[in-house]
Amino acid sequence: MIGHTRVVKLAGLAVLFAAGALLAGTAFADTTTTFDTTTVETTVTEPATTVTSVSTETQTVQVTTTHRVPVPTSPSTTTSSESSSSSTPTWVWILVAALGLALVAAIAMLLTRKGGGGGETVAPQERRRRLDVAIGSWAGQGWALEHQTGDSAVLRRGSEQMMVSVDDAGQISTRPLSARDE
Repeated sequence: MIGHTRVVKLAGLAVLFAAGALLAGTAFADTTTTFDTTTVETTVTEPATTVTSVSTETQTVQVTTTHRVPVPTSPSTTTSSESSSSSTPTWVWILVAALGLALVAAIAMLLTRKGGGGGETVAPQERRRRLDVAIGSWAGQGWALEHQTGDSAVLRRGSEQMMVSVDDAGQISTRPLSARDE
């Protein structure tokens, strides 16, 4: 029963984490509003000026200046719902929610599989096979088999000793041995 309480607590924590991630994504979503601009060309013709020089000639000079002024488009083309909506598509939120649920389910499965009361018992042949695989793995790292029983083995590397054992549920565990443990 204690194992189920732990699962519920961790599932609740995962749900809170997922909710926080969704809120953070919503709070910091890119909500950029853009305005299209139209360039209006205006031409200004200044009044003519007369320049008289020391000689008796008279010249008339007329100056025309063209300015480009960007003008925002009319606000009637943009609706208020467009400017206040999120830029994140709905399918992204559905995917995030599905991943959150999958995470919660995976955590619950892992916690209920590892022991808690009522776990399945593995057949002695399977436990022996798992122990042999673990011994082979340690042997590949330089450990030598000193002696072995049906559910445990003692390995040695130099002056170090280690106990490798398999429980009824098939879980492998290791622990170092001191001189008095032998």
